Amino acid sequence: MILLVVLVVVAAIAWYLQDMQRSGAGSSAAVEARRLRTLLVRLADLVGIQTAAGDRARRFDAGAVGEKATAALFRTLTRQGWIVLHDLALPYGKANVDHLLISPTGKVFIIDSKRWSGRFFVYVKNGRLWHGQVDVDDRLDGLRYETRTVANVLRVPVTPIVVMHGARMSQDSLSVGNIRIVPADCAIGRLRAVARHPGHSETQAAVAARAKRLLPSYGRKR
Repeated sequence: MILLVVLVVVAAIAWYLQDMQRSGAGSSAAVEARRLRTLLVRLADLVGIQTAAGDRARRFDAGAVGEKATAALFRTLTRQGWIVLHDLALPYGKANVDHLLISPTGKVFIIDSKRWSGRFFVYVKNGRLWHGQVDVDDRLDGLRYETRTVANVLRVPVTPIVVMHGARMSQDSLSVGNIRIVPADCAIGRLRAVARHPGHSETQAAVAARAKRLLPSYGRKR
């Protein structure tokens, strides 16, 4: 019994330290999924009982996978002189930015990764985003808030883009207000095209220095 207690304590400490040290694309989503998946939730999953916390944990897991897949796409841009930062904390609140990109021209993008079921199409109807028969426009509210906040912090225009994994789209690009939604396989081309006109006069280096100073890694903030 004593040995079992010791093993449980050691496992708990290791899990805690792993959460504190984890950083990079998808890290905060993965941490949130583990936080939601308590012992009771895990037991419910094992016996096939659906819970709200379990459903949310699965969504965060899917988000983490999407963020890592998007980060892999951006390695091409890094080699071409783009600055790519992942999983950044905002100066206040608990929100985080999945990916912040700064092009060689100084254009700033916030990228939100989505990984939704491929059984349904993503489309825009009446100015709102839909996934199949479900209105999912409120899932863009976080990106809207992050875009406003980062633009205020960096004092430059910020372009929000959703990189969509999994779900099918009938077009190469959709627009909901100022947010563009693009399939993952079209993301690099879209970013290059939009980056030609930064919309401000600051250099990439100046904007990047401000971003690194004012938007720390989400893991460090925690």
